Amino acid sequence: MSALKLYDTKTRQTLEFKPIKKGEVGIYLCGATVQAPPHIGHIRSGVNFDILRRWLIASGFKVTFVRNVTDIDDKILHKAVHEEIPWWQVAMKYERAFTDAYHALNVMPPTYEPRATGHITQMIELMQKLIENGSAYAPGNGDVYLEVRKLTEYLTLSNQKLDDLQSSEDSDSTYKKDPKDFALWKAAKKGDPSWPTPWGQGRPGWHLECSAMAHAYLGAEFDIHGGGLDLIFPHHENEIAQSQAAGYKFAHTWMHNAWVTTSGEKMSKSLGNSLQVVEILKKVRGIELRWYLASAHYRSMLEFSFEALAESATAFKRVEAFLSRAKALVGEDIETLISDEFKAAMNDDLAVPQSLAFIAEYMRIGNSAGEDKKVLAKTAGQIRGILSILGCDPFDPHFTVSKSNDAALDGLIKLALDQRQAARDRKDFKAADQIRDQIASLGITVEDTTNGPRWSY
Repeated sequence: MSALKLYDTKTRQTLEFKPIKKGEVGIYLCGATVQAPPHIGHIRSGVNFDILRRWLIASGFKVTFVRNVTDIDDKILHKAVHEEIPWWQVAMKYERAFTDAYHALNVMPPTYEPRATGHITQMIELMQKLIENGSAYAPGNGDVYLEVRKLTEYLTLSNQKLDDLQSSEDSDSTYKKDPKDFALWKAAKKGDPSWPTPWGQGRPGWHLECSAMAHAYLGAEFDIHGGGLDLIFPHHENEIAQSQAAGYKFAHTWMHNAWVTTSGEKMSKSLGNSLQVVEILKKVRGIELRWYLASAHYRSMLEFSFEALAESATAFKRVEAFLSRAKALVGEDIETLISDEFKAAMNDDLAVPQSLAFIAEYMRIGNSAGEDKKVLAKTAGQIRGILSILGCDPFDPHFTVSKSNDAALDGLIKLALDQRQAARDRKDFKAADQIRDQIASLGITVEDTTNGPRWSY
């Protein structure tokens, strides 16, 4: 079987993945800046890297997965003014919204989920190290800057040239040695939250936060650093710069997921086309939204439309119906199987679209098998194997209702189906069709079989 290969943004190559420590993988994923409700562009990153994590676990690795929360930022402070509530209340409010969205889409909780404000000490220690070795400077006004011209290596992710860059706009350039130097720490402003440092009151820069937290939980070097394409510059470039200047090897592999777009443009609040997860979940189930977000390769742009989402949900319902039929005919739980062809596809830089083609083929084979229990069990098991890695297994307890609710629902639908059958027995087909249509309007599919009607949703 082929080894796992992943695309590395830094080298622009798909390379064999070799963990630093045999059998173990450390991953740092840039999480949310909690200043607004999550839209599906935010959550795609969570889904994509959750698939990576699930595949690594299925491949036998012990995975330490760190996803941070940026809970202090200019955007959070601006939102606090707009909403007329304290900044920390804004951060907590939207952090919970992100947590709810991740949960609805079956994104596994991270091993660690550090908040920036909980790691000020580690940030100060990192700045102290950078100042002592001459990589950073404190001009005396409370700011701390990284001196980019002293870096032996910079802009290796984006392949830009330093002199081609515009001046960094993360702070007032008055105190900078070079306009392109970026802020590690920002001097306190009246009314803004601040923390004491040897160089004055202030708050952390965005880039410093992630370097300090990654080092705190994963050490001086770790296997994979992930995030969206928009983070390559300046965020990830600056993470690398300050970490390497401190003597850390930092991340060995850099992975970036592509954007969700609408009308060909990146989804963002500034464009006014953000689509909140909580609103979309009023139209489709969490498992259906996850299936949709997972369906494209993580490095491919995903053009969003409600029409495409509806088509995707319909396609997933067909997969669910096949699995339900197979389970009913086999008469026992379907075992989860990981096929060799699926392994090969996932080891080729997480080739999910190819895996979806396997699902279609397994369904074709299973449907052609009629009631051959052995074939049905195998094909259904192979489909479950794929869905388990994609996080879309309908038999996953995460997506199933409680047994008490399930029993009550089953009883109510059975009552409706008994009424439908009674109408058919007395040849009142109009009434029978009306009952079926009413059941369908609730999102419930009824399939007539030789063993009687069977329902799914």
